Amino acid sequence: MPVSDARFFNDEPFLNDEGPDLLGREQYARHAMELLGRVRAQTETGVLALIGPWGSGKSTILGKVIRLLPSQDDHDWLIAELNPWLYSDLESLTAALFSEIRAALPKGRRWSEARKRLGGFGQAISPLGKLTALAGLDSEGLINAFSNRISGDTSASAAKRKAEEALRQAGQPVLVVMDDLDRLTPDELLLVFKLVRMVGHLPNVYYLISFDEQTLLDVLQRSDLVGNSETRAREFLEKIIQVRLDLPAFRERDAAAMSTRALNAILDSHGLSMTPGEERRFSEAYFRHLQDRLQTPRAVKRYFGQADATLGSLAGNVDLVDFLIVTFLRTNEPGVYRLLGRHRAELTGTSIDPAVRRSTQPGERAERWRTRLHRAGVAEEHIEGVLRLLALLFPTVQKDLGIIGDTKAAAQRRGIGSADYFDRYMVFGVPDDDLPEAAFDQALTQLAANAPGEEAAELLLRLRGDTHRITRRIEQRRSTGTSVPAAALLKAMADSYGQLTAEPEMMGLVNSGMSLQFLARDLLTDLPPEQRPGVLTAMAATPDGAILATRTLHRATNSDDNDSEQVQTAEDWALQARDAVADRIAQHLTPTMGRPADELTDSGTDLIWMWRHTNPDTLRPWLHQRLNNGWELLPLLAKLIQPASHPFPLIDHTTLAGLDAMFGLDDLYTHLEPFIHASAENSPANEHQANILQALDEHRPTTGQTPPPNSGTTT
Repeated sequence: MPVSDARFFNDEPFLNDEGPDLLGREQYARHAMELLGRVRAQTETGVLALIGPWGSGKSTILGKVIRLLPSQDDHDWLIAELNPWLYSDLESLTAALFSEIRAALPKGRRWSEARKRLGGFGQAISPLGKLTALAGLDSEGLINAFSNRISGDTSASAAKRKAEEALRQAGQPVLVVMDDLDRLTPDELLLVFKLVRMVGHLPNVYYLISFDEQTLLDVLQRSDLVGNSETRAREFLEKIIQVRLDLPAFRERDAAAMSTRALNAILDSHGLSMTPGEERRFSEAYFRHLQDRLQTPRAVKRYFGQADATLGSLAGNVDLVDFLIVTFLRTNEPGVYRLLGRHRAELTGTSIDPAVRRSTQPGERAERWRTRLHRAGVAEEHIEGVLRLLALLFPTVQKDLGIIGDTKAAAQRRGIGSADYFDRYMVFGVPDDDLPEAAFDQALTQLAANAPGEEAAELLLRLRGDTHRITRRIEQRRSTGTSVPAAALLKAMADSYGQLTAEPEMMGLVNSGMSLQFLARDLLTDLPPEQRPGVLTAMAATPDGAILATRTLHRATNSDDNDSEQVQTAEDWALQARDAVADRIAQHLTPTMGRPADELTDSGTDLIWMWRHTNPDTLRPWLHQRLNNGWELLPLLAKLIQPASHPFPLIDHTTLAGLDAMFGLDDLYTHLEPFIHASAENSPANEHQANILQALDEHRPTTGQTPPPNSGTTT
């Protein structure tokens, strides 16, 4: 059978007769058939028991015996299957037994006597209410059946002798197969054994039953007949069973072979493959932790069946190894799976809870996780293994265990340890507020080809409302060496810069604009130097774009990211870009020339601050010209210097350095001197303007002193 044809969703091993028999089940079934032949040669009837743990493959072997046994020319076995679960009393079970045996007998004339005698024996030992199950009587036939019972030979012994003689003369063996006896109640189990040992003890009728021995012993010990004694329970079984067929042990190599084939089947069916790194990670998880919990074929199949059932739309959108580990936890430790959702923020490192962020010793944090796992229902012997699995998934748990790990690795592999991808593992798909990887890549392709499409439009829309996650995902592609269309992205980011709506992250310290600026810097440096001026000029086509272009140029040319007033590098591309962006800013400010300074928009004041970053040598005469043509200095300063928000001062060294670049501090103080020292009655009526004058007076440099640079963030 091709690997991709593996069947997970039935209660038999996923390998059918066309595939390799990894566990040797067919060989063992043939061994059971041979043993049946030897038992038949030595006794007229007998009971064989197939014994093995739940999920070890007993039903599979029984199924193979049922399929193969009738085809043996030298045996000619007839098969009767009886499900004891369907019957709650001895009478119903007895009727069912004889019905199944009669149904197994051929329908030809040769067998009519045997069928008649067998039915007569069943009727003789069954209450009248069970007759319909034996003889197929309808309700109108009950009166005739009752009449036959009271007028004929009703001796059960005589009926049994006739049935035995007929079965003996027929000379063809009947195998009655009964599975899963360990799942019966104590009373039901005793009924089955009474039937097999006494009532059903017939010539050429043999029984093949199956059960998990320890479970069956536990059931027997709950019965009045055996009592709470395992020894008596074993002795009782020995009286019933003549031959034990103990299922071969499910070895570690068997589990590994079966797991490997199951995993390959999943990969094939979803068109996936594992990288060497993924193979190493899954091998570590399997051989250190999963293997101990996959002790039966059913456990292996159940686990990989769940993985196959839920991979679906997640294929290519999550880390495969993380998905397999999470599936194991969901299947075998559902309490832990629910725990992941409750501690999402802590596990992904995004919690703002002071109690979580408080620094404690790794040992204390590890013990906290052990307590949580215990409360989630993890057995004591499995707590350490489950904790180590969590460490494979979450860098935060690694840290809690004192393990040094790569905090960026989870995001780079689209792991559950990243807040950007966590929800995909919990909803078994890509949420509506997320963008699938295929659509994301298609959007980048469209941008690179300058071929707008639905995916590109969706990406740009999400860039505005989900800025942090989108920029991180682009950055992740860069960090893994995946090519991204830097020039197209920079232009698209500039077009979106003034329309960002995403909330700040990292406790409010990083707004969406900053996320875009950092990515823009990295994308610009990905471009060849000769392309950078043209891209920055294109970015500056709009006022908002000019602001982003300026900030991008500034960050790209200041290695320490300080707030020096202009481009520090003397490279040709940077100088060319500086002049081009400054020209664009001047064009955007042209409409302000005919309006008073106090009517400057926020965009206008931002552009003036940005101009001082690119080319203050052209900004200063432009401002002087505006002041000479009607702008008033104090209202202009009130627009440029926004009211201070606690705890930041209204004017600091950074602001003072910016004012120096724009006006020259000597000229600035010369023009403002009358206002600074004006009497109270002549001071500005505008409180904000008055505060600016006071702050400037307090920060007045001494003669010849240059305002020191500062690493803070400029307006």
